[in-house]
Amino acid sequence: MSNQQSHPFETLSPEFICDAIDSIGLQADARLLALNSYENRVYQVGLEDRAPIIAKFYRPERWSVDQIHEEHAFSHELAEAEIDVIAPLVFDNTSLFQYQGFQFALFDRVGGHAPNLEDPQMLDRLGRLLGRMHAIARQASFKQRPSIDTSNYAEESISLLLARWIPCELQSSYESLSRDILVLLKSIENRSQQFTKLRSHGDFHLGNMLQQEERVMMLDLDDTRSACAIQDIWMLLSGSDDDMRHQLDTIIRNYEMFHDFNWQEAHLVEYYRTLRLLHHSAWLASRWDDPAFPMAFPWFNTGRYWSEQILTLREQLYGLQQSEAALAHG
Repeated sequence: MSNQQSHPFETLSPEFICDAIDSIGLQADARLLALNSYENRVYQVGLEDRAPIIAKFYRPERWSVDQIHEEHAFSHELAEAEIDVIAPLVFDNTSLFQYQGFQFALFDRVGGHAPNLEDPQMLDRLGRLLGRMHAIARQASFKQRPSIDTSNYAEESISLLLARWIPCELQSSYESLSRDILVLLKSIENRSQQFTKLRSHGDFHLGNMLQQEERVMMLDLDDTRSACAIQDIWMLLSGSDDDMRHQLDTIIRNYEMFHDFNWQEAHLVEYYRTLRLLHHSAWLASRWDDPAFPMAFPWFNTGRYWSEQILTLREQLYGLQQSEAALAHG
C-alpha cells in the first residue's frame, strides 16, 4: 500500500466544486470545464439562472487571507477607475469565499484572445493601459503583499535548488555561477533604491491579457507585488537589442501620457529577467508534489534542463554586468 499523501487539489471533484459554489447561494448545474492553470485551479462553472462564471480555487498556504484581500482590493480599485481589468465578483460584500479549507473567488466569463504584438498599434494600447494602471497603483502601497526582490526571488530560490535539485555533476558550476549572480543582483538592487516601487501586476505577459477588438483586458493579478514600473513592461519586449529599444520607446511614449517613467529603470530589465528565471525554476521544484506539474513539465529536473539553465544564467551574468555598469555611471 502506498504511503504517498494525496495533493490538496485532488479534493476538487466536480461535486466539491459545485458544493462550493452552492455554499454562497448560487446554483451550479454541474457543467464544468477545467481551464489552463497550474498555480491555482480554475474552472468555468455553469449556473442554473445566469451565464457561466469562472471559479478560481487558490493554492492552499500560498497567500494569506489578507494578501488575497489586498489583491482583490487592487483589482477593484483599478476597475472603479475604468481600467480594463477582470476583477473578482462581489457577493454579500465579499469577493473571497471559503469552503472546506479552500479560498476561492468568482469572475465573469470574458471572451477574447491573446493580443498580437505584431500589430503596430498594440504596443501603443498596452503602453497606455500600463500608464493608466500605474497612475492608480502609485496612489497607495501594499501592506501585505511582498516585493519582487533579490531576497525572495533569488536567494530563496537558489537555496531551495541547491539543497536537492541540481545534479551532482553540475552542483559546483551552478553554485559558483549563482554566487556571482547574487553579488550583481544585490549591487543592482542597492543602486536602484532611487527608483520608486509601486503596486505592479507582477506577471504582465500575453497569457494574462485578453483582447476584445480595440480593448485589452488584464486578468489574473495573483502575482501582484511591489516592484519598479519596468517589471510590468519588460516581458513585452523581444527580439534584437534594436527591436527591444524600439518597442520600449513605443510603450513608454504612450505610457507617459498618464504616468511618468524614469528611463534609468530600463537598466533593470536584466535584473528582473534574472529574478524571474531563478524564481521559475524554484517554482517548478516547489510544486513538484502536485501531480499536474510532472505531467505538464516533464523536461524539468533533467540533466539537459539544468545544463541549459547554466548556459542561460551565464548569459544573464553578462547582462547583469552591463546593467550594473550602466547604473554605476548614472
